[in-house]
Amino acid sequence: MATACKRSPGEAQSDDTEASRMKRAAAKHLIERYYHQLTEGCGSEACTNACCASCPSFLRMDNNAAAIKALELYKANAKLCDPHPSKKGAGSARLDSSEGAGACADGKGSRKDGPASRSDFKDVAFLTEEIVYEILELCREREDYSPLIRVIGRVFSSAEALVQSFRKVKQHTKEELKSLQAKDEDKDEDEKEKATGSAATTVAATTTVAAMEEDSGAAASRTGDGAPKPGPEDVSVDIEAIRRVYGRLLSNEKVETAFLNALVYLSPNVECDLTYHNVYSRDANYLNLFVIVMENRNLHSPEYLEMALPLFCKAMSKLPLAAQAKLVRLWSRYSADQIRRMMETFQQLITYKVISNEFNNRNLGSDRNLVNDDDAIVAASKCLKMVYYANVVGGDVDTGHNEDEDDEPLPESSELTLQELLGEERRNKKGPRVDPLETELGVKTLDCRRPLVPFEDFVNEPLNDALEMDKDYTFFKVETESKFSFMTCPFILNAVTKSLGLYYDNRIRMYSERRITVLYSLVQGQQLNPYLRLKVRRDHIIDDALVRLEMIAMENPADLKKQLYVEFEGEQGVDEGGVSKEFFQLVVEEIFNPDIGMFTYDENTKLFWFNPSSLETEGQFTLIGIVLGLAIYNNCILDVHFPMVAYRKLLGKQGTFRDLGDSHPVLFQSLKDLLAYEGSVEDDMMITFQISQTDLFGNPMMYDLKENGDKIPVTNENRKEFVNLYSDYILNKSVEKQFKAFRRGFHMVTNESPLKYLFRPEEIELLICGSRNLDFQALEETTEYDGGYSRDSSLIREFWDIVHTFTEEQKRLFLQFTTGTDRAPVGGLGKLKMIIAKNGPDTERLPTSHTCFNVLLLPEYSSKEKLKERLLKAITYAKGFGML
Repeated sequence: MATACKRSPGEAQSDDTEASRMKRAAAKHLIERYYHQLTEGCGSEACTNACCASCPSFLRMDNNAAAIKALELYKANAKLCDPHPSKKGAGSARLDSSEGAGACADGKGSRKDGPASRSDFKDVAFLTEEIVYEILELCREREDYSPLIRVIGRVFSSAEALVQSFRKVKQHTKEELKSLQAKDEDKDEDEKEKATGSAATTVAATTTVAAMEEDSGAAASRTGDGAPKPGPEDVSVDIEAIRRVYGRLLSNEKVETAFLNALVYLSPNVECDLTYHNVYSRDANYLNLFVIVMENRNLHSPEYLEMALPLFCKAMSKLPLAAQAKLVRLWSRYSADQIRRMMETFQQLITYKVISNEFNNRNLGSDRNLVNDDDAIVAASKCLKMVYYANVVGGDVDTGHNEDEDDEPLPESSELTLQELLGEERRNKKGPRVDPLETELGVKTLDCRRPLVPFEDFVNEPLNDALEMDKDYTFFKVETESKFSFMTCPFILNAVTKSLGLYYDNRIRMYSERRITVLYSLVQGQQLNPYLRLKVRRDHIIDDALVRLEMIAMENPADLKKQLYVEFEGEQGVDEGGVSKEFFQLVVEEIFNPDIGMFTYDENTKLFWFNPSSLETEGQFTLIGIVLGLAIYNNCILDVHFPMVAYRKLLGKQGTFRDLGDSHPVLFQSLKDLLAYEGSVEDDMMITFQISQTDLFGNPMMYDLKENGDKIPVTNENRKEFVNLYSDYILNKSVEKQFKAFRRGFHMVTNESPLKYLFRPEEIELLICGSRNLDFQALEETTEYDGGYSRDSSLIREFWDIVHTFTEEQKRLFLQFTTGTDRAPVGGLGKLKMIIAKNGPDTERLPTSHTCFNVLLLPEYSSKEKLKERLLKAITYAKGFGML
């Protein structure tokens, strides 16, 4: 009997192991209770425990600090609050979850023994991936998904529950673990044993979770799912777990309906929390809610567009600026596909609302609804802005290489004192408008070389068609919270719409300057000109124009913002826009003549660049900048051919190596070959940090990229530095004097304009130069007729047959003759409102035009051959203006 009861050493060791395991499990459970007490509290408003989040005097801490503090409280056997009745569900859910995990740790337990064995799940106060899968498995076994639907409905309709759901466990750093171990050294042996066991358990748990996250991250990288990379703006929610859960659940139609209904209930409460309770400032984890909802890949489906998504967008648009910036930084680490999915979600809502409400019906009277008044469209546009900036921040960003601001401020107008006396402060005195979110992020659209998703994909064409730009511009200038302007979201507008907004801004500024001039003349008792008048001679156009503009720039720069009125000496033409167009064309032809030497011309690229050896003064380049600014200000298109880096520099970014590919392609290829060379650069190429340039007369000039550059060889190690310095010299330093003067003149006219706020460099090029694509089919479709002609007139049909057979050069001559410029406006020839009017019966006279109004006066010629001969002669030999 005695021998039968004798225990072997193996059995005793097994019992010790089991006791040790149970001891560690108990320690782990207590540490978890301390952790949840520190992060969520016991739920009692009258709690006096200083180590409980429910205590009024408790100082909030982040998850990492709470985990370390929980371990310290466990070792000190600190007071542990009992869960308040309102918190017991959550506590039991955590308890059962931990017990279930422990029961299955050895792989022998059944899932039915865990929390999913209960049928009601009323104690589930928040969700984790494990809980969802356990409930899902039980539902599949019973073939009844109602418990899962109830849990999802309860959790996803409660902001508090959703914020606590899908949290990720953060692993302690080595420093934190060493610190904890050092504190244990002065404890007795039992405390050491408990602490070691609990620490081991904690490390094991966190390591397991970290390993799971690492595995899922590896899977994401293999599948291209685009999980965000760890970063300083990370949130406490496990995004990969959320995506896996959505992937499992959204295939079930009934479960998807639960998500939909829960979002409808959740959104108004969230909007109220953010609007009136300032909830984000108290709990930064509130952002988890938006991260979780936005991972639902079905948000763009028709079921959500009617009610759920508009309500959610309204709530999301109430996020404070800091929360928006944090969300942007998180999303910026998403893949391009994830960014596109979110972008298309909001775009779909905007398009759906615009089309379904028929905002583009402009025949409903002055009291019609504006697209600016639709709450869903406005909210979706604000949410789309966050996705847009995530797209920018996540792209190829260069926040450096900024142009230095002008050393001296632009000269003030002499009318400023009068304006103050009249109660009219100078508008935008603080400078151009800047988006607050852009300021918060510290990144501008201009900083982004290549976004994750092309900028053009953010433009919503139905919205642009429905938008009444005159009203929208008014809201933009008033800046009231009651009226939203889509000009505050310029990424959603196309170039045509933005150019119309700029046109309104320029015209209103012209009228303002005219009004100030009239008031000034009344006060001073002398006659002043309300226009910017330029009287020039054709054969001395540069001398006359630049001298006059120089005087104005020195005496009163505000006059540059008056409406331009050009008169050619000895000609009778009245400037209603057409004379100005020809003036600008003639000035540009003269200025960019290579013989003058202000600009160099590249035969390969057909582009101009500033001549570093030019003998012209800075004043001449300033005046060229003024001319460019005046062209934009007066809505004139110029035949200017600058590389894109010139427009980037105008907006404040310096040129870099990658810009050379556009402006100096031969040099760019040479430097690119240097960087890719696999041999010894120093031995094979024998180049130094001294480069050679030729001056205006062809003489070589040496320049050291670094001090004593002729003695510093270019090697494999420093060749990248050589390339960057070479690029900086060509695009910035060598033309610094010329370009600063040019930019200064440009800003004299545009400094108060929203130009920089609205347009990207490529759009500014389009604004100045117009479109190079001449679609005469679109021009035919939009042309109007007057004086007896119609679209079906035989002569009009013959006219278009002739025009469509013109060569490219003849088409440009025709445009020049009819409109005053040979370039298409922003948006193409379809945006050009041309009129063909009847100018009498058959005659020998040539066709004539009013370039100010884009009107072609066409006699009713007797034959198609005569029409073609007369038309070609008119467009080929047209120069000068007369009175009809």
